[in-house]
Amino acid sequence: MDSELEEAVCKLAWLNFACARGDLHSGAALLAELKVLLTRLPSLPPSFEKTPNAVEELKIARAIYENAVILILKIKDREAFERSLCQLKEFYINTWLLAENRIAEFHTELELLPLEALSHPCIKYAVELEQSFMEGAYNRLINARQAVPHETYVYLMDLLAETVRDEVADCSVEAYDYLPINVAKKMLMFTSDQELLEYIWEEQPEWEIKDCSVHFDMAKPKSHMDLPSFKLIKQALSYARELENIV
Repeated sequence: MDSELEEAVCKLAWLNFACARGDLHSGAALLAELKVLLTRLPSLPPSFEKTPNAVEELKIARAIYENAVILILKIKDREAFERSLCQLKEFYINTWLLAENRIAEFHTELELLPLEALSHPCIKYAVELEQSFMEGAYNRLINARQAVPHETYVYLMDLLAETVRDEVADCSVEAYDYLPINVAKKMLMFTSDQELLEYIWEEQPEWEIKDCSVHFDMAKPKSHMDLPSFKLIKQALSYARELENIV
């Protein structure tokens, strides 16, 4: 075994140990070293050489990327998670696309999986979540957090809860002019008025609080006919009609 591969195996063992004991700082440092080390393994990008250790190098790379995804989920770094997941795309799939409400991409990834993979508990869990999401069974989605197939899904379920909340918020704007605070709090799945107020302040600045209700007037999309461009089009059509009558 080459020295670079031996070093990678050793550092991966230390990374596993750091992750197991919750030492995220040491884990992140080891992960950075491992990613640099992977660039020196000849069978991996950018070289793609056919070496005697190619299979072992590919296995160690997969293990490193899997650990990277799990570690970054614990750190809760969305951008880093997205990058790591792209690196792991050939080996691993989970609920990230669903949590980000990227349903079309989620279905595309499912189509790439062999049929036997769909029976895996982690993938079945993601598929069931997607079904609940498409049915609008948001309570079922939130309750599913208690039955995650792996601890790393907890962060993804928190993201999914945010996505569900945003979906409910958009629907509320379309369906109501206002809602009593206690009703809005329940619909948006908050446990206190303060949580609701913080959400409005940070995420929905166009909503207004008055008379113990949440008002959506300012957030409603303007009618197309009220836009200047549509007024000009309407006026131009009117002129054209008049000219046609004259001619």
